[in-house]
Amino acid sequence: MSIIISIIMASQKGDRHMQTIQEYIPVTKAKNDFLDLIRKIGGSDDAIAITKNGIPEAVLISMKKFNSLLETLDILSDEKAMQSIRNSIKEAKAGKWVDFGKVFSE
Repeated sequence: MSIIISIIMASQKGDRHMQTIQEYIPVTKAKNDFLDLIRKIGGSDDAIAITKNGIPEAVLISMKKFNSLLETLDILSDEKAMQSIRNSIKEAKAGKWVDFGKVFSE
C-alpha cells in the first residue's frame, strides 16, 4: 500500500496532469485517413477527437490507453479498494507512512 500512497501523494502535489485532447478531426477526414490515425495513436497516450458538424462525437485512443481506463474504472467501482485507498490517504496525511526507500532498502 505504501507505493500507492506515494503515487497518490505525488498526484495531490500537482505532479500529475489531466490529459486533454490536443487534436480534433472532422469525421470525413477521419474516415479518409483512418489507417494513418490508427498508426498515429498506436501505443501512445494521445487521444484524437472526431467531430461531426464541428461538435466532438467520438474519441480515438489506443488499446493500451483503453485498457488502462478500464482498469481505472474497475478500481474506482470497487468500494472495498476505494475505502482502503481513502484510509491510506488519511494515514499518509497524518504522517503515518513509511518512506519508499526504507521499505525497499531492507
